[in-house]
Amino acid sequence: MIGTTPAAGAAVLLVGEAPGATEDATGLPFVGRAGALLDQLLAEVGLPRATVAVANVLKCRPPGNRAPSKLEVAHCRPFLAAQIAIVEPRVICALGGTAAQWFFGTGAKIGQLRGRAHDVEGRQVVSTYHPSAAIRFGPAGMWRAALRDDLAFVAQLAAAP
Repeated sequence: MIGTTPAAGAAVLLVGEAPGATEDATGLPFVGRAGALLDQLLAEVGLPRATVAVANVLKCRPPGNRAPSKLEVAHCRPFLAAQIAIVEPRVICALGGTAAQWFFGTGAKIGQLRGRAHDVEGRQVVSTYHPSAAIRFGPAGMWRAALRDDLAFVAQLAAAP
């Protein structure tokens, strides 16, 4: 199981899919290549990593780094729900398809959800691309720019009175 419950009181909770190889080795979320890009983009939008809480839908790495199964997501659901309740964030940012589907249900599409906040059980949820997708499609790609824009939006929502 990766990491501990994020710190209570963070204004922003970032939710990813599941630990990758580096995260599995260190026990910390978003510390691999995707984490480095995430840290860079968070700093660019004025939301330093130290000020946000981070969690994953799954708490352990799926075999072969495959996408999580519906059963795995269902088994881990209570853990993420408890983390959200403990942190009580003003804004949740769902990073990637698995996280988006956790909040919006099977079939949720990031392209249709991103760019605005959605009310999910009284919380503002912004859905965007996963940093690993932004890496896969290159440093000047649309997904990286969209991820940065969405993180800037999250920062604005978190700072709003």
